[in-house]
Amino acid sequence: MAQTQHRNLIILILGALSTISPFAIDMYLPAFPQIAGALHTSTARISLSLASYFAGLAAGQLFYGPLLDRFGRKLPLYAGLTLFIAASVLCLGSRTVEWLIAMRFVQALGGCAAQVAAMAMVRDFFPAQETAKIISLLILVISASPLLAPSVGVFVAVHLGWQWVFIVLSLFVGLMMVVARVWLPAGHPPDAGVELRLRPVVRNYLAVLREPQFLTYALAGAFAFSGLLVYVASSPIIFMEVFHVSTQLFGAIFAGLSLAFIGSNQVNVFLLRKYTSEQIFRGALLVQCPAVMLLLAGIWLGWFGLPATLVMLFISLGSLGLTCPNAAALALVPFDHNIGSAAAMLGFLQIGVSGLASASIGIFNSHTLLPVALIMAATSWIGLGILLVGRRFIPALRYVEESGVTPLAH
Repeated sequence: MAQTQHRNLIILILGALSTISPFAIDMYLPAFPQIAGALHTSTARISLSLASYFAGLAAGQLFYGPLLDRFGRKLPLYAGLTLFIAASVLCLGSRTVEWLIAMRFVQALGGCAAQVAAMAMVRDFFPAQETAKIISLLILVISASPLLAPSVGVFVAVHLGWQWVFIVLSLFVGLMMVVARVWLPAGHPPDAGVELRLRPVVRNYLAVLREPQFLTYALAGAFAFSGLLVYVASSPIIFMEVFHVSTQLFGAIFAGLSLAFIGSNQVNVFLLRKYTSEQIFRGALLVQCPAVMLLLAGIWLGWFGLPATLVMLFISLGSLGLTCPNAAALALVPFDHNIGSAAAMLGFLQIGVSGLASASIGIFNSHTLLPVALIMAATSWIGLGILLVGRRFIPALRYVEESGVTPLAH
């Protein structure tokens, strides 16, 4: 019983660390109109601060990967969270949208340390055959963010002002630093053999990219995952500008749609008892692709109002709850060494591709649903194409099931 409790505590702490960036993203979405008014700009321009956060997440992944292998998990984690708090303080003093965009980038550079460390520690503390299941359990904890963060953001923005969103984030991260220090085990010990010079670091990342199974599932998963971040980045425009819902109703809709992602992600735990991660990932993509095409057609032809849009988004987000953990598990399974670097490259590709896709929302400066649906459709079909082509270059796929990691001949 004590061992089970210790195991559950580790999962809870890793999940909570992984919520730092989702909270930093979701909490300030309801405050977009208020921030836009304060900085004398549009909500579409404010959405570029979300894109800059994604860019910082992507860049930081590569930075922390070697550090986590060289210095162990804790020291880089504390350094990153300290940077997050400092940048949050600078965000609340923003006087221009350009300053906010820049500080959100720095904030993400700090916050992503928690995400990379948590993913690496999954392989530190749990066997490879449990990777997909543990990631699904982490996402159960992470999924609290779209349920809680917008509601907290609405309350804080309405009653205290948008600057307090960043104060609350700083307090939360400070609390997580204490929790990690007291209750989280050290994980992988420091490895003095890991080089931090540019050439060896690049060589490690190239070795990761030369693994065909990693490249196929990391890229296919990244493009599929883009749909989620495109939806998140555009949600204030979709609901508050296109459909003119109130700030309070926006928070409720956002939380309700997140149930699709949460529910399907937990269904994944049970599906893994009968199917492989590869089968689940492929099946979810085959649902996601036609769903977003139907969403695009309905918007293009003017068929869809708010109810139909919510239904199609619910289906799309539900399929993403199955693609994300299985793509990550399949990408990381081949590695016994340099797990920190592999986890970092996985995060870089995932957030980098998603950040570019979501940035296009702000670049288009559109106030309609059409660009959102078009980008979601394009990224989903690209992900499916990468899977179908890349699978041919994997001579013996190592997949994850309850009984272990098994080579599967092509």
